[in-house]
Amino acid sequence: MEKQMTNSELENGHNEDPFPNLLFPEGDKKPDDPREEVLERRRFFSGRVFAAEIMDVRLQDGRIGKREIVRHNGGAAIVPLDEDLNVYVVRQFRSPFGQVLVEIPAGKLEANEDPRDCAIRELKEETGFSADKVEDLGCIFSSPGYSSEALYLYLATSLHEGSAQLDEGEFVNVEKIPLKDLLEQINEGKIRDAKTVVALLKTARRLGL
Repeated sequence: MEKQMTNSELENGHNEDPFPNLLFPEGDKKPDDPREEVLERRRFFSGRVFAAEIMDVRLQDGRIGKREIVRHNGGAAIVPLDEDLNVYVVRQFRSPFGQVLVEIPAGKLEANEDPRDCAIRELKEETGFSADKVEDLGCIFSSPGYSSEALYLYLATSLHEGSAQLDEGEFVNVEKIPLKDLLEQINEGKIRDAKTVVALLKTARRLGL
C-alpha cells in the first residue's frame, strides 16, 4: 500500500524517512543554481535495502513536477593495497546483470554507522585483511538522477592477513591483481563496477601513477 507523508512531516525533518540520519557532502553552491521545492512525498515500498517514493516538487519556473526516488542508506568501499602495489579484489555474482563482477570490498551502511568503520568491517569480512592505515578517497553519488545512495571510498595500506568472515548467503572469491593491470582492465572496459573504477583511479592518482 502506498504510504503518504504529510506536509507537516516534511517540515519536521522527514522523520519518517527509512534512513533518517544521513548527511550528504555538498559541493560549491552558486546563487543561480537550479532548485526545487518538495511539496509532498508518497512512499510505496520499504524494504531491507532501500525504499521507493514519489515526490511532488515545484520547479523554479513555478510548474509542478514528479520525482521517482530510491532511498538508500549508502555504503562504503575500500581498496586493499599491499606494498607491491597489488590490489585484493573480489569476484561476486550480481543478480541484476546476471554475471560476475570484479569489485573492491564494499557493503551497505548499518543504521548510524560511520562509513570508515563500515569500510574496515567489510575489508575484514570479505578478504580477512586488517590495515594499519586507512585513507579517505572521498564520496560519490552512484545514480543521482533517481537514487540517494552515497558511497564512501577508502584506501587501505599496511595490510595484515587474517580469516574472512562472510555474511550468511554471501559468496565471493578474492584475487590479488597488480594495480597497473586493473587500470588497464578499466581502460579496456573489463571492470564496469562504478565504485571500483572510481576508487582505483583515485588510488592511482594519489600514488602519482
